[in-house]
Amino acid sequence: MRSNDPNPQPFTLVPSPGFHNLLQSLDCAIALSTYEAGKVIMVGHTMQGLTQLPRTFNKPMGMAVDENRLAVATRDQVLVLGKSARLAVDYHQSPGKYDALWVPRAAYFCGEVDIHDMAWGDEGLWAVNTRFSCLSLITDEYSFKPMWQPSFITDLLPEDRCHLNGLAMENGRPAFVTMLGESNTEKGWRAEKSQGGLLMDVSSNAVVTAGLSMPHSPRLIDGRLLVCNSGTGEVLEVDRKTGQTEQIVALPGFLRGCTSVGGYLFVGLSQLRDKRSFGGMPLEDTGQKLESGVAVINLATGNLEETLYYQSTVQEIYDVHVLETMRQPGILAFSPAAAGESLVIPDNAFWADKGPAQHAPGERFEDYGTAEKGWH
Repeated sequence: MRSNDPNPQPFTLVPSPGFHNLLQSLDCAIALSTYEAGKVIMVGHTMQGLTQLPRTFNKPMGMAVDENRLAVATRDQVLVLGKSARLAVDYHQSPGKYDALWVPRAAYFCGEVDIHDMAWGDEGLWAVNTRFSCLSLITDEYSFKPMWQPSFITDLLPEDRCHLNGLAMENGRPAFVTMLGESNTEKGWRAEKSQGGLLMDVSSNAVVTAGLSMPHSPRLIDGRLLVCNSGTGEVLEVDRKTGQTEQIVALPGFLRGCTSVGGYLFVGLSQLRDKRSFGGMPLEDTGQKLESGVAVINLATGNLEETLYYQSTVQEIYDVHVLETMRQPGILAFSPAAAGESLVIPDNAFWADKGPAQHAPGERFEDYGTAEKGWH
């Protein structure tokens, strides 16, 4: 479903007719990251329709969500926010509007290592360190703690040799990763980027499937191993023993970001904006109009059920996460002022200043209203 408005407002979203009802029935909201627009966006719902709240972050990429924590990889830091329902009750800007607020809690200064996927695990916060071609733990001891690298990577150097990007977790540990090419030279993956992608088993360091087209976002969902074959716009199911693939669905976009809830798969779609990095993909030969937004797939049937497309401002999505049992989540921008105004202890939470919220100089409250109407 597309809007006929030739000059849409910033961040205008066009949902399919059933998207709002689906979020209501699943009792969830979704979080999106878009490094091109520099936003983390909370998409929620009220009885009147969908809502969205974009917040500014410096090149946000991968996110990791557990019950009460949200980690965001930015240009040179990993930021951690905590969830508080108590703070939402008397939030200065909109008391009672949000069912919970994500508020700043910690910043890890990892440097510009080009973190892609992240996930919470038994040992802490795992990050795909693309620039150093390894999996890392984010800690306060080092910029990052290298934990695993593909067997063909001989040195830990900031050379983005294979463009390691995607991470699937199993039982609290990394299980599978994706990369754009098998290379041990600086940016060597670019030579065959359209068909040189790999899915690897972390425990055995063995290639499960080769010949993929810029794969991203491997996920283990109810025992099924899924991967976004991004350059073709396909979601594939992979037999983890044989490496054989089967198409679940083909979508009108470059795919990154994948999460599931209640038997539905939420997948991020992007346009091919950056021709230097993403040019020459099979998607370009299909002749279809590529979208940016989110597609929802019924995992039992493989059918495309609902869509949420951006008409303006956002041309790419990196990550997508479902926020279960949340209706309308709020999020504070990660600034010194925002970090200092919320006080949370184990059994309570307080606002440091009961007056107007103190935001960073030049920052404005970005609440873009209902998705159908863009922003106000």
